[in-house]
Amino acid sequence: MLDTDKMIEQKNKKSVAEIFDSEGEAVFRQMETDILKEIAEYQSRYIISVGGGLPIKEENRALLRDLGEVIYLRAKPDTIYGRLKNDTTRPLLRGDNPQEKIKEMIAFRGPIYEKAATSVIDVDGKGFEEILSEIQEIIHKDE
Repeated sequence: MLDTDKMIEQKNKKSVAEIFDSEGEAVFRQMETDILKEIAEYQSRYIISVGGGLPIKEENRALLRDLGEVIYLRAKPDTIYGRLKNDTTRPLLRGDNPQEKIKEMIAFRGPIYEKAATSVIDVDGKGFEEILSEIQEIIHKDE
């Protein structure tokens, strides 16, 4: 499995938050695109975990589609907040009322994610094993 955020952090020797703080969101978003292009050169099958902002850019959505199956793990804002409320590494959720920020981001990003996805899995109330099983069904459906 590849994680684009972790790949960016390793390559730049900075956390995502540090990149946002020192270089800004636009620079980070270009780093995401560059990482996707690198992954595309591998010519292998991978499960790729991407950050929540990566699919916002049309170029990235096209790159993802070229790489294969794109699965949107859809969750309600309350589920996301429950998972991230103690996570201090998310630069866009810093400050007051992260729960409201999550709602706003999902309202904006959700339709974009759905458009980018070839499949959608609702993950609210599901455990890791159940979600993994659904992902495996999707990626092995044509075998």
